[in-house]
Formats: sequence, structure tokens, C-alpha cells
Amino acid sequence: MKRVISPQSSPRSPTRNPPSMAARDAGRRRPSSFPCLAAVLVLISLLLLFAAFRSSLAPQDRTAVLLLPPGSSCNYSDGSWIRDPDLMTPRYDHTCKEIFKGWNCIANRKSKALDTLRWRWQPSHCDLPPFDPLRFLRLYRNKNIGFVGDSLNRNMFVSLVCMLRRVSGDVKKWRPAGADRGYTFLSYNLTVAYHRTNLLVRYGRWSADANGGVLESLGYKQGYRVDVDVPEPTWADAPKFHDILIFNTGHWWGAPAKFDPTQSPMLFFYEGIPVSPPILPEEGLDLALKHMMLYVDKTSRSNAIKIFRTQSPRHFEGGDWNEGGSCRRTKPLSPEQVEELFSVEKNGTNIEDRLVNRHLYKAVEGSSFRVLDITHMSEFRADAHPSVAGGKKHEDCMHWCLPGLTDSWNDLLVAYLDNWKN
Repeated sequence: MKRVISPQSSPRSPTRNPPSMAARDAGRRRPSSFPCLAAVLVLISLLLLFAAFRSSLAPQDRTAVLLLPPGSSCNYSDGSWIRDPDLMTPRYDHTCKEIFKGWNCIANRKSKALDTLRWRWQPSHCDLPPFDPLRFLRLYRNKNIGFVGDSLNRNMFVSLVCMLRRVSGDVKKWRPAGADRGYTFLSYNLTVAYHRTNLLVRYGRWSADANGGVLESLGYKQGYRVDVDVPEPTWADAPKFHDILIFNTGHWWGAPAKFDPTQSPMLFFYEGIPVSPPILPEEGLDLALKHMMLYVDKTSRSNAIKIFRTQSPRHFEGGDWNEGGSCRRTKPLSPEQVEELFSVEKNGTNIEDRLVNRHLYKAVEGSSFRVLDITHMSEFRADAHPSVAGGKKHEDCMHWCLPGLTDSWNDLLVAYLDNWKN
């Protein structure tokens, strides 16, 4: 509670003789303290009324009141994880049909799966309201929301759909604008869809032409053709359809199992012509981000909100995914442990997220895109991956359990959307 400091008046000493006329006139001209006291009383009354209003709200509504100065925005991405004993049950049932089997840690009987849900993200300088599905459905009535990206964006999409289905079962399942999957909540005419794409841009197998060419002359025989200025067809129509777009990319750009630098390198093309001399994948990523943002700006709805989600961190320890790496922690990491795993200077096992984010922030600078930073909050959560649940051959230390961490990503999304709309 704020301290209210009121002016103190010093006691008047008694006088034997009545004041003179001049003294009485001066007294009449002295400003009265009554207006100041009245203002203080009004302020105290308003504070008491606000406190009463806050206490009268239902528990799920209280956190919806953001105590932010007009025109300001809190950095919800800066904070720490707090164990909250009130978080005893998941936000939605693990039987939600949209959950991919490998991510269903409760059904797969991951050890202490429920314990991973009992941590709450607490921003440093404000509170993060928990996702309110009914409020969301009402606020985004008649809107279309599209997630465009790899399986980590599907992780976030599934979280959102399952939270909404908990309160609204009247849905139509379909594939709007070429989406991989989507739902329309009929009572609110709200559509949420997921468009799968690994690189955002179009790519496919490439083999050397018998007649030769630029790449053939450099000794290339096979690889993957990546057209940095052409969107993958799975989402090319998405900007025309959606009012809110959430993009991600990055994980596939450094996937040696797919794009082996020697056996199947990424070969970049622009306007149908090979980029020569050939460039590295990180340079190709810069070009792809630049051209895809231009494409979205050109084809999206006039008032569309365009968001790029930052990189989701992996938590392999003791080696990478194919080197016996594991993620079997049972609670969030400490700040020191986070730096050990993710520090670029120390060449940590999981530096991918910070390296990719450098390219992303460079691309969005000066653009119409907004950034949803989920990286920092996620780096702590080595405990929240499926790991060996479900008998996997390689531990899954990249995707997230559902229900789980990506529920908090959606908390973050809604909090920022509330601010961006205002």
C-alpha cells in the first residue's frame, strides 16, 4: 500500500491579547488547508473503493486488472519461475484430442509430469494474467488466428486450442487457407489454425543437371534447393485470411540429419537463379526472413497483427540429440545452469536458440512485425520436455509436454496482444 503523506500543521501557541486588525486581515488572506485535506480524503476514498472492487472480483478475474501506467507496457518476458501450491490441476485435460501423442506426458506417465505444471512465471515488474479462455473467445470473436511454422508452433497452437475447447465444445474442424489443421469455435466465429512449414520458404530435392549449370560447375551433385523469396504453399494464402499471424522458424535451418553440409547441402535460389557464390545457411536464413516479411506485408490484411515468436530452446545435456543427450531434470534450472547450457561464449550444447534469435531481431528491426519473446522464460524449463516418456528411441528434449510450458506462452501472447491493441 502506498503511504499517504499529509501536510502537518504546527500547533498555535495561545495569546493573551486579541490579534490586531492587520493580523486578522493577513489571516483571511492566508490560504486555507481545507482543500488539501479534502483532496487527501478523496484520494484515500478512491484507494479504498478500488481495493474493495479488487476483492469483489472472482479469483480468475483479479489478474485481468493490469496496474500499468497509461500508455506503458510491462516486459512480461523478464522474470522468474515461482512454485505455486495453488496450481494443483492442469488447465485442460490430457485427453484433449488435439494433443500429439508424443507430447502427452501425463498419458505417457512421465515421472512427476504433474509437478512440471506447478510453476508460475512471475514477471519482474508486473503480474502476468493467466489465460482466460472465455475472455479470449469474446475478445476475438469473428477473428482468424494463424500459427505458421514448425512443430514448436504446433505445440503452441495445440495448447491454445485445448484451453479454448475446455469452455467451448461447439467447433468445426477444417483446413482454412491450406492449413495443416484448424478449428472454428462456432458460437464465437473464431478460427484458430496451424500452417506447417519448416523453413517458411519453399524447398525440395535438387540434383545436378546433365547439361551443367552454375552449381554443377562448382562440383555440386545433389542437395536441397531453397527459394528464399518464395513462401511454402502450406501458408502462402494465410496472410489474406488471418487477422493475427504468429510465425516461427529456426530449428530446421541447423538440422544436419536433413541438410547435411556435404551430402545434401542447402543450395539457395533467388528469383529462380542460384545464389552465387553459394552462401551458408545462416546467410540464407537472413534472406528468407527478409523476403518472407516483405511477402506478408504485401499480402496480409490491412489491420493484421504480425508476430514473430522467438526461438524455443532445447535442453540436451551430456551430448546432442544423437549423442546420448538427455533432459531428466525435475525442476527449473538456476540462472547459472541456464548460462552453462546456452552461453554462446562458452559454446554450450544448446546455443542454437540465442544464435537464431540474433538473426530474427536483425530481421524485424524497423519492420511492421512484433516479437513475442518466449526464449528467456523457456530456457529455465529443462524439466518440461517429454524426455523418455512414451518409450522414445531418442529423448525428446526439444518439444514440450502438454499440458505444459506452452500454456504460459499463450499467457504471454494474450498479455502482449492486450497492450498492442491499445
